[in-house]
Amino acid sequence: MKSIFKTMMLSAIASSVAISCTDLEEELVGDITSAVSVSAPAVGGAGGGGGDALAGAYSQLQWSGTANHFSYFSLQGLTSDEMAIAAKGGDWYDGGVLVEMHRHTYGPTNGIIGNTWGGQYGGIGAVNDAIANLGLSANEINQMRALRAYFYWRLIDIYGNVKIVTQPGQDAPQSNRAQVYSFIESELLAALGATEISANTTFADTGLPASSSVYRINRYGALGMLAKLYLNHAVYLGSEDAAIYAKAAAAAKMIMDSGVYQLCGAGCSVPNLGKRPDVAEDPSTLEGYAAVFAANNDNNPEHIFSVNFDEATAGGMNFSQMTLHYASQLTWNFQDQPWNGYAALEEFYNSYENGDARKANNFIVGPQKDYGGNALNDFAADDPGGIVLDYTPAINELEPNSLRQAGARLGKFSFKQFGRPDMSNDFPIVRLGDVMLIYAEAHARSLGNWNNAETLAAVNAIRTRAGVATFSSLTADTFLAERGREMFQESSRRTDLIRFGKYSSGTWWEKGPSPAHKQLMPIPFDAIQSSNGSLSQNPGY
Repeated sequence: MKSIFKTMMLSAIASSVAISCTDLEEELVGDITSAVSVSAPAVGGAGGGGGDALAGAYSQLQWSGTANHFSYFSLQGLTSDEMAIAAKGGDWYDGGVLVEMHRHTYGPTNGIIGNTWGGQYGGIGAVNDAIANLGLSANEINQMRALRAYFYWRLIDIYGNVKIVTQPGQDAPQSNRAQVYSFIESELLAALGATEISANTTFADTGLPASSSVYRINRYGALGMLAKLYLNHAVYLGSEDAAIYAKAAAAAKMIMDSGVYQLCGAGCSVPNLGKRPDVAEDPSTLEGYAAVFAANNDNNPEHIFSVNFDEATAGGMNFSQMTLHYASQLTWNFQDQPWNGYAALEEFYNSYENGDARKANNFIVGPQKDYGGNALNDFAADDPGGIVLDYTPAINELEPNSLRQAGARLGKFSFKQFGRPDMSNDFPIVRLGDVMLIYAEAHARSLGNWNNAETLAAVNAIRTRAGVATFSSLTADTFLAERGREMFQESSRRTDLIRFGKYSSGTWWEKGPSPAHKQLMPIPFDAIQSSNGSLSQNPGY
């Protein structure tokens, strides 16, 4: 038996550590001068508390890089036109690995690539152990097969040719991308109790049920995963097939027509746990799109399958730490000081119209205030305009001396007062807004027509929720831009750019065209070294 799982699990453990080579010498002290009442959100849904036999396997979603630094989220976002981490002197240079991701100069020794690999195989190992050793029911085994298929979807999307391991301690030969695709498809269909996906699909009683906790995979969660697989089939298999796009559309349409989920729009709201009582511009409630990603977004009607993050019991979401300036600790009274890293690219920020509710929600820009509404100062500011912390959409340079306040900050998953380094916002893996866009795209591709009525209707429902004018016509480029605005910070942009042929050929701030082989990440150096010759490197590396 080979030693691949030893390396995989070591990498998975490493990926669960919050990695930040930042300069955190500043100590900020603030006084709360007004009384504040913040109610903690309830942990939602039956089975959501994590007390069942499947909790260990599902928890791997928290620690496989879904919403923390130096793993899956970083790989999917930093390589795209969404965001970057600029080096601020010696702060955030981190040996050049972050610059490599942005400029597509990464190689097999890049730590983000290694951590992402280890995190997904750590999840697969936990699933395999659960199936083999926990005496699960048929329904629980279906959930585990679907969860394992999701981890393999991440692997096929990022690395292509990987090992399909289905038993604890097992090694396996390296499979090509087509074989991995077939495995994922067959596992999801088996979990659903279906032989194929079409408008006439029926599901066996032994398949996943149509309802469950949002933190557990049900029929619609598995259908959403299958829709994502089918939508990207041309990338994974090397050629387009209109019939497979039709399958993606059919899977998405079943979810949309189920009546189980609703787009969170007017009247769908939660209390704003980040509100400062003396700051008038802070709303008391978060409504519509903002509520989908709020700190108390558990059981949101748009969520189909979500990762259960909780600051006390289910850590692993660190967006507040990853993006905000050190001084922003005094805005939200965070337990710990943020790291001042991730920022949106100016062109991406400017792709939103003024008045787009998503623009207001997704980014933090402009002069900042503390909890009491006073100007928030950065006493070590490098901005010649003054010491008031002012998040500017423009970033002066990627390296070596980016300004500390440069870049709109990532605010989609909103913050709450007195937050800990781990946040409580649930992260949707499958949500209705995404499913509607999958349907719109897959239906258009299956017909070879972006301007069909059903595609326009689905896209325009999303735009109406955002408060912007509807489209009268669409092109592939306008659709990609719209999908980017909706899906910002949800780890889909790299995948989307590849599917639309814009990843390698695309140029954006501080990134020129890159070789086509960069669409696949390299197999990590350490994984190849420990494989005793059973893993081969992807071409070009």
